[in-house]
Amino acid sequence: MKKLTVKKKTKKEKIINSIFSGKNVTSNSTEAKNLYSKSRFGEPVDEKIQYSIVEALYLLEKKKIEIKEKSRKISLKKFKEKIEEIDPKIQTKYTVFKDMRSRGYLVKTALKFGADFRVYEKGIKPGQDHAKWILYPVHESDNLTWHEFSAKNRVAHSTKKNLLIAIVDDESDVTYYEIAWTKP
Repeated sequence: MKKLTVKKKTKKEKIINSIFSGKNVTSNSTEAKNLYSKSRFGEPVDEKIQYSIVEALYLLEKKKIEIKEKSRKISLKKFKEKIEEIDPKIQTKYTVFKDMRSRGYLVKTALKFGADFRVYEKGIKPGQDHAKWILYPVHESDNLTWHEFSAKNRVAHSTKKNLLIAIVDDESDVTYYEIAWTKP
């Protein structure tokens, strides 16, 4: 006897329509606002949701967003080319962003802290509590001096966050090192 399976109808997610301004991506769609409420992609700015370039790249890769520039749709490949012009280290940052999101962490930009990202513990959203980590993505071929390392550690300490260094290797694997101050 053959087993009968019934598929549930799922409500098809609508693609978020957005505009690329050369520095960031914005949308005033209901879908963008719903996604922000659900999983905190983007930031509310002037009645719109504004995405960082790594968030927009992530959503574009996941086919959750359509990005237009001057009313022309931008492909994933073209968007990557454009944002690499803005930030030559975007691939390393994106690899870390994608890895952290896949692990269930909420990752937001941390420009006001002088860092690349701030990371919230699982289940915590901005506004509920503060980020636990300041995150710096680094490619394994990059040089990081003790002076730079110390400066990053001081930023984390002064903002009452732990320092998280993410090292990306040539295979796009990420290794994390958490640095925290201790008292002797």
